[in-house]
Amino acid sequence: MARTLTGAEIVVRALEDEAIPFTFGIPGTHNIELYDALSRSDAVRAVLVTDEQGASFMADGVSRASGALGCLNLVPGAGVTHAMSGIAEAFLDGIPLLVLACGVRTDSDKAYQLHDVDQTAMVAPVTKARLHPADGRDLYATVRRACRIARRPPAGPVFVEVPVNLYLFRHDPNFEGWQPEPDRPVEPPARELAKVRSLLENARRPLIYLGLGAAGAAERLVELAERLEAPVATTFQGKGVFPERHPLWLWPGFGTAAPPFVRETASSCDLTLAIGCRFSEVGTGSYGLEPPGPLVHVDIDPEVLDRNYPTDVEIVADAAAFVAALLDGLPDRDPDPALRRSIAEGHDDVQARWSNPPETGRVAPPLLLQTVQALYGPEAVFTADSGNGTFLAMECLRLDQPRSFLAPVDYSCMGYSVPAAVGAALACPGRRAVALAGDGAFLMTGLELLTAAQLDVPLTVIVLRDQELAQIAQFQQTALARKTASRLPDYDLEALSRATGADYLPLPRNREVEEVLRQALAGHDAGRRVVVEAAVDYSTPTYFTRGVVRTNLGRLPWPERLRFVARALARRVPGLGG
Repeated sequence: MARTLTGAEIVVRALEDEAIPFTFGIPGTHNIELYDALSRSDAVRAVLVTDEQGASFMADGVSRASGALGCLNLVPGAGVTHAMSGIAEAFLDGIPLLVLACGVRTDSDKAYQLHDVDQTAMVAPVTKARLHPADGRDLYATVRRACRIARRPPAGPVFVEVPVNLYLFRHDPNFEGWQPEPDRPVEPPARELAKVRSLLENARRPLIYLGLGAAGAAERLVELAERLEAPVATTFQGKGVFPERHPLWLWPGFGTAAPPFVRETASSCDLTLAIGCRFSEVGTGSYGLEPPGPLVHVDIDPEVLDRNYPTDVEIVADAAAFVAALLDGLPDRDPDPALRRSIAEGHDDVQARWSNPPETGRVAPPLLLQTVQALYGPEAVFTADSGNGTFLAMECLRLDQPRSFLAPVDYSCMGYSVPAAVGAALACPGRRAVALAGDGAFLMTGLELLTAAQLDVPLTVIVLRDQELAQIAQFQQTALARKTASRLPDYDLEALSRATGADYLPLPRNREVEEVLRQALAGHDAGRRVVVEAAVDYSTPTYFTRGVVRTNLGRLPWPERLRFVARALARRVPGLGG
């Protein structure tokens, strides 16, 4: 008689065979058999978190930082709803996740079971696929198939609901029933590729725009840019896909949310080659950019092509396959010293605005971020939170490799940075993980420092402290001349840090930045968790914030535009504001 296994043992075997290193969650009555099986695995580690929202962000951090598949291990009902913010973030940002959820018993006809809700209906809008194993023989193949679907471009979270009775009972594992289909790269059609070559050869100066989907072609993107002598901009998620110290690198974005030299350089181009991007609202600064035409858009997902911007040539293909095919026979252009000099001078001008900040009694963000990058080294992984933390890191950090900047972009979910950094630190133990947490976002998930302590994972958390929901407060002050419900309650960050077993370092002003961050680095490298309370100075808005406000104001009908401006001006004059 063939050996039988419990459903829990079969699922763990599937996770092992998919090289999934961790599962994140909180055990409950429905999945204790799965946790028992995980305790006997030498390859998959079950990580206990403080909240399933943190679990979803940790799994996301594993996927983004390492390329291994992040996995959630959720009890039915509340476990799933708590995790849905992170699942939705992964869905909109195109990050692969395995959402391994438990279901109530299907071998009973009793109603009103514990945690019994229609989970599939809840997660349907924020998952790529929903799978339900029919019986125990189907468990192994279902989990393996879910992992393949999650990874296959366009990537995203896949939901698998395993009824508790399938975990409990023994089954024929049916390992031989799993026959994976080989993944083959999607090659660009020859006809469209010929059109692109012709357009590029006739263009005076192309602009290259890269998203996260171009990461698979990262090794040849420099060759492509140099062959075309084309300036390169990226999306936020594409930050680091192209080395940001290369003389042809422009900025994350090229529209009104970018510095003047970036906009001028982009406007000097007469063709846009966009690879692996979706032209989403955040990445385009609220659709505040206009690609120099004609637009060639390359992406593995046909749904994004010709969606937000009219496309002259659209190509469904893997980025790596497209770039390799395009480079084959593409002629070299001569270097353009004037272009490179203009880009270098533009970056120097931005840096000059950031250098030697005045002593305001608080910490200048460019000084803080550039110092931490210099000290923590080129292999560091930075995680950010929704709002100013993301925009500041996007503008101030200079990254030369993908998987170095993890941020909640299109779903823009607060609370991402600390748990994502825990996931990145677990998955990439040779890289230092630094979380850039807003002080409001820290209140949501900062207790995941306890998870890091329990796992003995070194971590640096820089809390950008201004006691406001900074990005919203800036928008309110700029557009409305009034802040409402964006002031945070005060809290003792030192006490919270000590309570989680983390070291605490105050950073009140510019002149102490390097000294304090050196102390933080020493603690990090000694295997500690370190929390730095940076009294951040947000008085100078980011290029992104200024550009988005300008774009959205300019988009309003004239009567509404005048009303907004008049109201803001009146509120700034004592006695006139309403």
